[in-house]
Amino acid sequence: MTIALVVLVVAVFLVVLFLVSAIKVAREYERGIVFRLGRLLPEPKGPGLFLLIPVIDRMVRVDLRTITLTIPPQEVITKDNVPVRVNAVAYFRIVSPKDAIVQVENFMVATSQIAQTTLRSVLGQHQLDELLSEREKINAILQEIIDEATGPWGIKVSIVEVKDVEIPAGMQRAMARQAEAERERRAKVINAEGEFQAAERLKDAALVIEEHPIALQLRYLQTLLELGSGNTSTIVFPAPIDLIKPFLDRVNGAGSQD
Repeated sequence: MTIALVVLVVAVFLVVLFLVSAIKVAREYERGIVFRLGRLLPEPKGPGLFLLIPVIDRMVRVDLRTITLTIPPQEVITKDNVPVRVNAVAYFRIVSPKDAIVQVENFMVATSQIAQTTLRSVLGQHQLDELLSEREKINAILQEIIDEATGPWGIKVSIVEVKDVEIPAGMQRAMARQAEAERERRAKVINAEGEFQAAERLKDAALVIEEHPIALQLRYLQTLLELGSGNTSTIVFPAPIDLIKPFLDRVNGAGSQD
């Protein structure tokens, strides 16, 4: 009786151990890649509950969520021979769990390395001004190249963003001087354009005054009014030209007789 009880207990223990080893649960975002005696099963397991054969089956869990990969800072020489330090971030997810496990030893390390080499290669083909002003275009090129390289591993790269471009202090000062010179150039061009437009308006005004001489007298009176409107001690007495002209003519006539 005692031997039978011991055998029963051992049998129950083995059954429980078997069930613990055989029953597996995969979350909604997980898939189980199962190798049976070293051979890959055709379909991933999960999500939910599934059974494995203890000792015979080996399972590798694969996360299907989007992974954020921080690309370490890279020293890059741009096309116009400017040394810069650039870092970036990439977002990718696994679309084929079998390929991510079978086709590459470590998909995280492999994706990081291909991202770093691609970042150095692509940025080295662009000038510094393009790195600063055409960031979206460069991001699209990086995403396309990295996605094409990681495609055979079952990985889909959705976004690659260049986060920061560190420029040497000497180059920053040179860029500041360049921007200042550009602003001065534009200011001079705008000033010259204003002078040209003012000259055009003065020419038009001269044509109007030539046809209507009284306009000059009106403008003269308006100028006197503007001078007297300010807080000034200067007293201005407007004198009509028509009243002074006879006296000027008489003086000029007397001078000619002498």
